[in-house]
Amino acid sequence: MAVAKEPRSANGHLTARLDESVSSRQPAPRQPPAWQNQQGASLVLPREDLVSIPFPAERLRVVDTGAPQPQRASQLEARAIRKSYGSRLVLDDVSLTVEAGETVAIVGENGAGKSTLLAICAGVIPPDSGQVAVSGRVGFCPQEPGLFDLLSADEHLALFAPALGMTREEALHEGHALLADFAFPVAERSQCRRLSGGARQKVNLALALLGGASVLLLDEPYQGFDHGAYVSFWEHVARWTADGLGVVVVTHLLEDTAHVDRVLEMTIPRDLTGARS
Repeated sequence: MAVAKEPRSANGHLTARLDESVSSRQPAPRQPPAWQNQQGASLVLPREDLVSIPFPAERLRVVDTGAPQPQRASQLEARAIRKSYGSRLVLDDVSLTVEAGETVAIVGENGAGKSTLLAICAGVIPPDSGQVAVSGRVGFCPQEPGLFDLLSADEHLALFAPALGMTREEALHEGHALLADFAFPVAERSQCRRLSGGARQKVNLALALLGGASVLLLDEPYQGFDHGAYVSFWEHVARWTADGLGVVVVTHLLEDTAHVDRVLEMTIPRDLTGARS
């Protein structure tokens, strides 16, 4: 993939601007997302291909515009992450940067290490090599809700309070506001094992936001949501980024990329023999 020129920002990252094909007589739509491979090289996906492009994406190309890019503070920076489980290589030199007020989608085939990358960035598991730097607190919403079956939503809020430096009353007050915002019945006192999948995921999201996160790592966070809750989720994402949060969403839904600023496409790594791990 040839590039005539590589404009770089102050922090040394390759920058690119997307093609635009929108009539000036119409309201400006959201800018198409910038696509990147897992080493951080910038790629471009034309807007008309957002829904129809097959994986792997073969028509991505680097664009050099020479235009200066706005600088924002990085909330999370993961560099050259490598992770193996036994002889199976899961992540090979993967990098991810998330800036304040930015939404990044992580896409790719099953087994590409998307969930593993998020867990490493959240500090849940260590990488074999590489570095992760975070500004502020990370809110992590795993694919499988990290809930205790025998506890209610309120009991989860109270349980998380000491770890976040909050009193029980503060956690309940803030948590109830978050849950109500997700249309979760705040008066619900059922054990989490009695809740629907969508309700459990709303509790999961509220716990990720509790205490004021600066960056959110969300691994397919809307599983179990109905259509209305799914649409509402992206409205919340827009509000979170407007408030300055960095948001990372792992998704298998290609239409989700219309809601984000950048897309990191991950592939299954290959070992030294060239075979897929």
